[in-house]
Amino acid sequence: MNPLKAFVGTLSTTDKEVVQNASKSLYDIQINSLQGQPIDLSDYKGKKILFVNVASKCGFTPQYKELQKLHLTYKDNLVVIGVPCNQFGGQEPGNAEDIQEFCQLNYGVSFLITEKIDVKGPEQHPLYEWLTKKYVNGKQNSSVKWNFQKYLVDEKGEFLDYFYSITKPFNSRITKYLN
Repeated sequence: MNPLKAFVGTLSTTDKEVVQNASKSLYDIQINSLQGQPIDLSDYKGKKILFVNVASKCGFTPQYKELQKLHLTYKDNLVVIGVPCNQFGGQEPGNAEDIQEFCQLNYGVSFLITEKIDVKGPEQHPLYEWLTKKYVNGKQNSSVKWNFQKYLVDEKGEFLDYFYSITKPFNSRITKYLN
């Protein structure tokens, strides 16, 4: 018998999930666009990806403008993906149409926006499990503290770093990875 299969066979269900998740690539994670269409993250191999949990009614919401500019400035080697979340102060209460309209009308957002998800807690989406758990991303643990926290992944789908909400999109802590 294969020693790995024998070992996995001795694990509890929870431990088996940890082993399965630890071998999961970012590109295997399924998430939908704001319009409900599947997003294939592997389409972005060869580019860095900046994931940002966004909200329409937050003090950090004006960062949409800078995120749009970042998206346009670095479009050849960076994909910005906004991830709506209503877990922080109920600041993203709208449905998909509300969010889309708000982003386009107020900030001219043309970068990709996903479906609204949970970025923490018992209903945490697998994307944010990957971004925040060392046993999955292989680099470090973090917790999402508020809206507009940013996570940067490299061209091979490997975790690079994360940045709290106060770190603006053109902060040198982010752009040093992009130049």
